[in-house]
Amino acid sequence: MPRTLAQMRLGLFIQAAGHHASGWRYPGAQSGSENVELIVQLARQAEQAKFDLVFFGDKLVTSAGEHPSMVVRLEPLVLLGALAMVTERIGLAATASTTYSEPYTLARQFGSLDMLSKGRAAWNVVTTGYDSAANFSRATHPDHASRYAVAEEFVEVVRGLWDSFEDDAYVRDAHTGVYLDPAKMHRLDHAGAAFNVAGPLNLTRPPQGHPVLIQAGSSGPGMALAARIAEVVFTAQQSLADAQAFYRAIKAQAVAHGRAAEHCLVMPGLMPIIGATRSEAQARFDRLQQYNDLGAALGLVSERLGVDVSGFDLDQPLPPLPLPQNMLSRAQLLLELSHRDGLTLRQVAHLTAGARGHKIVVGTPAQVAEEMIAWFEGEAADGFNLMPAYVPEGLSLFTEGVLPILRRHGLFRDEYSGSTLREHLGLPRPANRHTVSR
Repeated sequence: MPRTLAQMRLGLFIQAAGHHASGWRYPGAQSGSENVELIVQLARQAEQAKFDLVFFGDKLVTSAGEHPSMVVRLEPLVLLGALAMVTERIGLAATASTTYSEPYTLARQFGSLDMLSKGRAAWNVVTTGYDSAANFSRATHPDHASRYAVAEEFVEVVRGLWDSFEDDAYVRDAHTGVYLDPAKMHRLDHAGAAFNVAGPLNLTRPPQGHPVLIQAGSSGPGMALAARIAEVVFTAQQSLADAQAFYRAIKAQAVAHGRAAEHCLVMPGLMPIIGATRSEAQARFDRLQQYNDLGAALGLVSERLGVDVSGFDLDQPLPPLPLPQNMLSRAQLLLELSHRDGLTLRQVAHLTAGARGHKIVVGTPAQVAEEMIAWFEGEAADGFNLMPAYVPEGLSLFTEGVLPILRRHGLFRDEYSGSTLREHLGLPRPANRHTVSR
């Protein structure tokens, strides 16, 4: 697929205890999911560096054995509403579930966030791999295929609701007394397999038309959904070859759905471990890994695979295991690393604690930049979702060391040229379906 982007896209995936499971233990690290001051600091730092967006994941269940950044966390849409007031240009993205939400509610929430931020909202569409039924008065957690079927309908309903009002529906003519042109307000009247939603949405059309849609599933159904609806695809690949294969596949599927390849941006997760020298960077990574609690790391692997691995041989590759219904793509990634690349369970556990299957690059700023450029120019990525191992230093080392190199190569912006997230990403503003139909 020929490259059309001249510059990388960059997101900052914020986890307030760092992305490495032991990042909070690193000397000088700050942490705390309730530490709003730290979160604001990171968002502003990313904006000063001209990142495209900041991103917050979410999870609807918890336990004491979770990754430290995930045991407790602020509700992401509420948090982004606050960040909209203390930032000006950077995009604001959050995860929200199509399995444990209602389309009307999410359409209002993300539409409102787009209003508050003047066009900077993005929704990471997830089907929720973790069984969360007990927290939502559900008897069972839906299987993988059912979740994705519901997700497709859910997104279509939300898009329809965002089009409830045409852009010029509000006349607001004090002289004539006409506030709203009722002919430009539209009911949805959706009746589907999973949802019945009348509409219209009680919200003016968002500034971006539709907030940007992100999707993070890399399984077959996840890629199929992304190809249809995603404008940004978050993914996890370890090797350049695997990333290139994913990139080609998702772009081809998007084109097959009548979409432009450059309107489906692929942004793998990336954890850079940076030092003034390669040995300093390696020492920093080794220190992080030494902090790992092997029992906790094995718990994370068990969670990903849906199988208790605590009794398996630590110094042998994982045995053949069936893929679980939940967290399918991440489970597949860990099994491939063990079976194809020969990683032992101990190595898989440390890798999972380190970046949960995402790419880790250990080196100098120049070496990290070189790897990013190789993936970008090799058509393996349109950009990256940065995952600092610990904060705030992990982010500072990147913005102060790597970004200047990318800029010298002309691969990242010096200043924002637009004000909305769509403008940052080079994405068109969707036309209102009712305007187009006339």
